[in-house]
Amino acid sequence: MDVTERRKFIVEQVALHGEVEFSALAEVCAMSEMTIRRDIDVLQAEGLVRRVVGGAIAARGTAQEPPFQSRASDAAQEKEHIATAVVDLLSPGETVLLDSGSTVLSVAREIRQRDMALTVVTPSVLVALELSDAPHISVYLAGGLLRPGELSLIGSDTVEYLGRFNCDTAVLGVAGIDDVGGISDYHHDEAYVKKAAMAISKRTIVAADRTKLGRGALVKIADLHSIYALVTDADRRNQTVKAAESLGVSVITVKPRETVSP
Repeated sequence: MDVTERRKFIVEQVALHGEVEFSALAEVCAMSEMTIRRDIDVLQAEGLVRRVVGGAIAARGTAQEPPFQSRASDAAQEKEHIATAVVDLLSPGETVLLDSGSTVLSVAREIRQRDMALTVVTPSVLVALELSDAPHISVYLAGGLLRPGELSLIGSDTVEYLGRFNCDTAVLGVAGIDDVGGISDYHHDEAYVKKAAMAISKRTIVAADRTKLGRGALVKIADLHSIYALVTDADRRNQTVKAAESLGVSVITVKPRETVSP
């Protein structure tokens, strides 16, 4: 790769994975880590990425949402671990709002595996299908405009429908979470559905893999202190984890992946 191709590749990898490491990029590009660091410094100056310890993440508000299938396959094992910890926080008999997104779909699969007796309200067609024939679960699927690819329901009809319910817990997936921008999402209408979910629920659990921490997406959903719990595979030394704990958020950390490939 020449320098232009290499920097374009770095930006693409950050957009796809949310976070990349100097060492992994150096190996793939067959360049020294020092060269990769210089590339990232240039890209940061252009507002395309943010340099962090050991690598780079998406610049605040600049990342585009990766396709659902790539998100579902990326860090699948970690999402399963996160889902297990989320479901540990739920109790049989609850009314639970399950959001859309790949991580929350993993939560739905874990609920099905445990055969929990729940009432589930969801704007996600995929979540509704996953739980549709579970014997002890009643599923209420919101109406609204169907978002292609995500197969989630969005728009004013969806928000109005969710307003009919009183839920014990909302389980949300987010595009970004940090101590400055709170929890955020790429898509305007998705963010407003998440706001509605929080408004009808007594508590909110955010399920987010470590690539989402320290990032800010386009649309703010709520301040960090507004959530009840954060379930993540990030290290407890992570700045966002520390900020959440200082604000009284219950933080549950699960085993992170051992290696990250761009």
